[in-house]
Amino acid sequence: MKYYKMPLKKNHKIMIGGFSTFFIILLIANSVFICILYEQLRSSYNKIEVDITDLKEDTQSKFNELTDNIMQTKEDINSLNAELGSIDREFDLLKASAGEDFSGIIEDAVKSVVTIKTDVGQGTGFIITNNGYAITNAHVLSGGREIYAIAYDQTKLNTAFIGYNGNLDIALLKIEEDYPKVKFADSNDVQIGEKVIAIGNPLGLQFSVTEGIVSAVHRKGPNNVEAYIQTDAALNPGNSGGPLINKDGKVIGINNFKISDGENLGFALESNFIIDIVNEIAQQALNQTLI
Repeated sequence: MKYYKMPLKKNHKIMIGGFSTFFIILLIANSVFICILYEQLRSSYNKIEVDITDLKEDTQSKFNELTDNIMQTKEDINSLNAELGSIDREFDLLKASAGEDFSGIIEDAVKSVVTIKTDVGQGTGFIITNNGYAITNAHVLSGGREIYAIAYDQTKLNTAFIGYNGNLDIALLKIEEDYPKVKFADSNDVQIGEKVIAIGNPLGLQFSVTEGIVSAVHRKGPNNVEAYIQTDAALNPGNSGGPLINKDGKVIGINNFKISDGENLGFALESNFIIDIVNEIAQQALNQTLI
Protein backbone atom coordinates (compact mmCIF):
# COMPACT_ATOMS: atom_id res chain seq x y z
CA MET A 1 0.00 0.00 0.00
CA LYS A 2 1.39 3.41 -0.80
CA TYR A 3 1.12 6.46 1.48
CA TYR A 4 1.12 9.93 0.17
CA LYS A 5 2.20 12.99 2.18
CA MET A 6 -0.39 15.60 2.45
CA PRO A 7 1.09 18.98 1.65
CA LEU A 8 0.91 21.51 4.58
CA LYS A 9 -1.46 24.22 4.13
CA LYS A 10 -0.16 27.78 4.23
CA ASN A 11 -1.82 28.60 7.52
CA HIS A 12 -0.22 25.54 9.10
CA LYS A 13 3.21 26.68 7.99
CA ILE A 14 2.63 30.10 9.48
CA MET A 15 1.50 28.57 12.77
CA ILE A 16 4.54 26.30 12.98
CA GLY A 17 6.87 29.20 12.14
CA GLY A 18 5.21 31.33 14.78
CA PHE A 19 5.65 28.68 17.43
CA SER A 20 9.31 28.23 16.46
CA THR A 21 9.94 31.95 16.60
CA PHE A 22 8.17 32.24 19.96
CA PHE A 23 10.16 29.33 21.33
CA ILE A 24 13.43 30.86 20.16
CA ILE A 25 12.47 34.24 21.62
CA LEU A 26 11.50 32.52 24.86
CA LEU A 27 14.87 30.76 25.01
CA ILE A 28 16.69 34.01 24.33
CA ALA A 29 14.64 35.86 26.95
CA ASN A 30 15.20 33.09 29.46
CA SER A 31 18.93 33.16 28.77
CA VAL A 32 19.00 36.92 29.16
CA PHE A 33 17.02 36.64 32.41
CA ILE A 34 19.39 33.98 33.71
CA CYS A 35 22.39 36.13 32.77
CA ILE A 36 20.89 39.18 34.46
CA LEU A 37 20.00 37.12 37.55
CA TYR A 38 23.51 35.66 37.65
CA GLU A 39 25.07 39.11 37.42
CA GLN A 40 22.77 40.38 40.15
CA LEU A 41 23.62 37.42 42.38
CA ARG A 42 27.32 37.83 41.70
CA SER A 43 27.09 41.55 42.42
CA SER A 44 25.19 40.84 45.64
CA TYR A 45 27.73 38.20 46.62
CA ASN A 46 30.62 40.57 45.94
CA LYS A 47 28.88 43.27 47.96
CA ILE A 48 28.33 40.83 50.81
CA GLU A 49 32.01 39.86 50.68
CA VAL A 50 33.00 43.52 50.75
CA ASP A 51 30.60 44.14 53.65
CA ILE A 52 32.00 41.13 55.53
CA THR A 53 35.57 42.32 54.92
CA ASP A 54 34.67 45.84 56.05
CA LEU A 55 32.91 44.41 59.10
CA LYS A 56 35.95 42.27 59.95
CA GLU A 57 38.26 45.25 59.59
CA ASP A 58 35.94 47.45 61.64
CA THR A 59 35.61 44.74 64.30
CA GLN A 60 39.39 44.23 64.40
CA SER A 61 39.91 47.97 64.61
CA LYS A 62 37.45 48.27 67.50
CA PHE A 63 39.02 45.24 69.18
CA ASN A 64 42.48 46.78 68.84
CA GLU A 65 41.12 50.05 70.18
CA LEU A 66 39.52 48.22 73.11
CA THR A 67 42.77 46.35 73.78
CA ASP A 68 44.71 49.62 73.70
CA ASN A 69 42.19 51.17 76.10
CA ILE A 70 42.48 48.20 78.45
CA MET A 71 46.28 48.38 78.37
CA GLN A 72 46.17 52.12 78.95
CA THR A 73 43.78 51.60 81.85
CA LYS A 74 46.13 49.00 83.35
CA GLU A 75 49.05 51.41 82.94
CA ASP A 76 47.01 54.18 84.55
CA ILE A 77 46.10 51.87 87.45
CA ASN A 78 49.73 50.78 87.88
CA SER A 79 50.84 54.39 87.73
CA LEU A 80 48.20 55.36 90.29
CA ASN A 81 49.25 52.50 92.58
CA ALA A 82 52.87 53.58 92.24
CA GLU A 83 51.93 57.15 93.07
CA LEU A 84 49.90 55.99 96.06
CA GLY A 85 52.82 53.84 97.20
CA SER A 86 55.15 56.80 96.79
CA ILE A 87 52.76 59.01 98.75
CA ASP A 88 52.55 56.40 101.53
CA ARG A 89 56.33 56.14 101.53
CA GLU A 90 56.76 59.91 101.71
CA PHE A 91 54.20 60.03 104.52
CA ASP A 92 56.14 57.36 106.43
CA LEU A 93 59.36 59.31 105.92
CA LEU A 94 57.66 62.48 107.08
CA LYS A 95 56.36 60.79 110.22
CA ALA A 96 59.77 59.25 110.89
CA SER A 97 61.61 62.54 110.43
CA ALA A 98 59.10 64.23 112.71
CA GLY A 99 59.70 61.60 115.37
CA GLU A 100 56.12 60.39 115.25
CA ASP A 101 56.28 56.90 113.78
CA PHE A 102 58.84 54.51 112.25
CA SER A 103 56.29 51.75 111.58
CA GLY A 104 56.04 52.19 107.81
CA ILE A 105 59.82 52.22 107.45
CA ILE A 106 60.22 49.17 109.67
CA GLU A 107 57.52 47.21 107.85
CA ASP A 108 59.53 47.44 104.63
CA ALA A 109 62.96 47.00 106.18
CA VAL A 110 62.13 43.87 108.19
CA LYS A 111 61.33 41.96 104.98
CA SER A 112 65.05 41.98 104.23
CA VAL A 113 66.07 40.78 107.70
CA VAL A 114 66.66 37.11 108.56
CA THR A 115 67.40 35.17 111.70
CA ILE A 116 70.68 33.27 111.40
CA LYS A 117 70.83 30.00 113.35
CA THR A 118 73.59 27.48 113.88
CA ASP A 119 73.72 24.37 116.02
CA VAL A 120 75.38 26.41 118.79
CA GLY A 121 73.77 29.84 118.65
CA GLN A 122 71.95 32.45 116.65
CA GLY A 123 71.98 36.06 115.55
CA THR A 124 70.58 38.30 112.87
CA GLY A 125 71.48 38.98 109.26
CA PHE A 126 70.09 40.87 106.29
CA ILE A 127 69.84 40.39 102.55
CA ILE A 128 72.04 42.61 100.38
CA THR A 129 71.29 41.41 96.82
CA ASN A 130 68.23 40.44 94.80
CA ASN A 131 69.51 36.88 94.39
CA GLY A 132 69.81 35.95 98.04
CA TYR A 133 73.24 36.99 99.29
CA ALA A 134 73.14 38.05 102.93
CA ILE A 135 75.53 39.14 105.65
CA THR A 136 75.85 38.74 109.39
CA ASN A 137 78.59 39.10 111.97
CA ALA A 138 81.24 36.42 111.63
CA HIS A 139 81.18 35.71 115.37
CA VAL A 140 77.51 34.63 115.04
CA LEU A 141 78.74 31.57 113.12
CA SER A 142 81.68 30.84 115.38
CA GLY A 143 81.81 27.18 116.47
CA GLY A 144 78.81 26.19 114.39
CA ARG A 145 78.73 23.22 112.01
CA GLU A 146 75.26 23.77 110.60
CA ILE A 147 73.64 26.98 109.45
CA TYR A 148 70.24 28.06 108.21
CA ALA A 149 68.16 31.22 108.04
CA ILE A 150 64.57 32.06 108.95
CA ALA A 151 62.85 34.81 106.98
CA TYR A 152 60.42 37.37 108.36
CA ASP A 153 57.52 35.15 107.20
CA GLN A 154 58.95 32.23 109.25
CA THR A 155 60.16 30.34 106.16
CA LYS A 156 63.19 28.19 106.94
CA LEU A 157 65.89 28.75 104.33
CA ASN A 158 68.85 26.60 103.38
CA THR A 159 71.96 28.73 103.76
CA ALA A 160 75.51 28.40 102.46
CA PHE A 161 78.61 30.00 103.93
CA ILE A 162 80.61 31.94 101.31
CA GLY A 163 83.41 33.65 103.24
CA TYR A 164 84.27 36.07 106.02
CA ASN A 165 86.55 38.83 107.24
CA GLY A 166 87.57 38.24 110.84
CA ASN A 167 89.06 41.67 111.44
CA LEU A 168 85.81 43.51 110.70
CA ASP A 169 83.63 40.58 111.81
CA ILE A 170 81.65 40.21 108.56
CA ALA A 171 80.44 36.90 107.08
CA LEU A 172 78.90 36.49 103.62
CA LEU A 173 76.12 33.93 103.15
CA LYS A 174 73.88 32.69 100.32
CA ILE A 175 70.27 31.73 101.03
CA GLU A 176 68.12 29.64 98.70
CA GLU A 177 65.22 32.02 98.16
CA ASP A 178 64.91 35.54 96.82
CA TYR A 179 63.69 38.16 99.29
CA PRO A 180 63.80 41.97 99.13
CA LYS A 181 67.25 43.43 99.60
CA VAL A 182 68.23 46.37 101.76
CA LYS A 183 69.44 49.69 100.41
CA PHE A 184 72.64 51.19 101.73
CA ALA A 185 73.15 54.82 102.68
CA ASP A 186 76.50 56.59 102.55
CA SER A 187 77.78 56.33 106.11
CA ASN A 188 79.86 59.47 105.59
CA ASP A 189 76.57 61.38 105.55
CA VAL A 190 75.45 60.12 108.98
CA GLN A 191 74.94 62.98 111.41
CA ILE A 192 75.33 62.93 115.17
CA GLY A 193 71.89 63.21 116.74
CA GLU A 194 69.92 61.67 113.89
CA LYS A 195 67.40 58.98 114.74
CA VAL A 196 68.15 55.36 113.92
CA ILE A 197 66.53 51.95 114.33
CA ALA A 198 68.31 48.69 115.19
CA ILE A 199 66.50 45.58 113.93
CA GLY A 200 67.25 42.15 115.34
CA ASN A 201 65.99 38.96 116.91
CA PRO A 202 66.95 39.27 120.57
CA LEU A 203 66.92 36.15 122.69
CA GLY A 204 65.38 34.09 119.87
CA LEU A 205 62.11 36.01 119.98
CA GLN A 206 60.28 37.52 117.03
CA PHE A 207 61.97 40.37 115.21
CA SER A 208 62.11 43.48 117.33
CA VAL A 209 63.32 47.02 116.84
CA THR A 210 64.91 49.52 119.14
CA GLU A 211 65.04 53.23 118.47
CA GLY A 212 67.91 55.50 119.33
CA ILE A 213 70.10 58.32 118.11
CA VAL A 214 73.61 58.47 116.72
CA SER A 215 76.01 59.46 119.49
CA ALA A 216 79.22 59.46 117.47
CA VAL A 217 80.65 58.39 114.10
CA HIS A 218 83.97 56.92 113.00
CA ARG A 219 84.58 55.51 116.45
CA LYS A 220 87.49 53.14 116.96
CA GLY A 221 86.54 49.52 117.57
CA PRO A 222 88.32 46.61 119.27
CA ASN A 223 90.25 46.14 116.03
CA ASN A 224 91.58 49.71 116.26
CA VAL A 225 89.75 50.64 113.04
CA GLU A 226 87.81 53.91 113.10
CA ALA A 227 84.79 52.44 111.36
CA TYR A 228 81.94 52.38 113.88
CA ILE A 229 78.77 54.34 114.55
CA GLN A 230 77.99 54.73 118.24
CA THR A 231 74.31 54.66 119.13
CA ASP A 232 72.15 54.47 122.22
CA ALA A 233 69.71 52.07 120.51
CA ALA A 234 69.58 49.03 122.78
CA LEU A 235 71.47 46.00 121.45
CA ASN A 236 70.72 42.62 122.99
CA PRO A 237 71.94 39.07 122.42
CA GLY A 238 70.56 38.07 119.04
CA ASN A 239 70.64 41.61 117.61
CA SER A 240 74.19 41.05 116.44
CA GLY A 241 74.42 41.12 112.66
CA GLY A 242 71.18 43.04 112.20
CA PRO A 243 70.92 46.30 110.27
CA LEU A 244 71.04 49.78 111.72
CA ILE A 245 68.76 51.90 109.53
CA ASN A 246 68.07 55.61 109.21
CA LYS A 247 64.77 57.45 108.81
CA ASP A 248 64.84 56.71 105.06
CA GLY A 249 64.89 52.97 105.73
CA LYS A 250 68.45 52.62 104.44
CA VAL A 251 71.23 50.71 106.14
CA ILE A 252 73.94 52.86 107.70
CA GLY A 253 75.61 50.04 109.63
CA ILE A 254 75.53 46.46 110.89
CA ASN A 255 75.01 46.01 114.63
CA ASN A 256 78.28 44.61 115.92
CA PHE A 257 78.97 44.93 119.63
CA LYS A 258 78.04 46.77 122.81
CA ILE A 259 79.98 47.87 125.85
CA SER A 260 79.07 45.34 128.52
CA ASP A 261 79.23 47.80 131.39
CA GLY A 262 77.69 50.67 129.44
CA GLU A 263 73.91 50.87 129.33
CA ASN A 264 72.58 51.37 125.78
CA LEU A 265 76.03 51.88 124.35
CA GLY A 266 76.15 49.98 121.06
CA PHE A 267 78.34 50.08 117.97
CA ALA A 268 77.63 49.32 114.32
CA LEU A 269 80.16 48.87 111.53
CA GLU A 270 79.60 51.69 109.05
CA SER A 271 77.92 50.90 105.72
CA ASN A 272 80.81 52.08 103.55
CA PHE A 273 83.10 49.58 105.26
CA ILE A 274 80.45 46.87 104.87
CA ILE A 275 80.31 47.42 101.11
CA ASP A 276 84.09 47.33 100.73
CA ILE A 277 84.51 44.17 102.81
CA VAL A 278 81.59 42.32 101.20
CA ASN A 279 82.95 43.03 97.72
CA GLU A 280 86.39 41.93 98.86
CA ILE A 281 85.03 38.62 100.18
CA ALA A 282 82.91 38.11 97.04
CA GLN A 283 85.83 38.86 94.76
CA GLN A 284 87.94 36.23 96.48
CA ALA A 285 85.21 33.58 96.78
CA LEU A 286 83.05 34.27 93.73
CA ASN A 287 85.32 36.28 91.45
CA GLN A 288 82.78 39.11 91.38
CA THR A 289 81.51 42.05 93.39
CA LEU A 290 77.99 42.13 94.82
CA ILE A 291 77.23 45.69 95.89
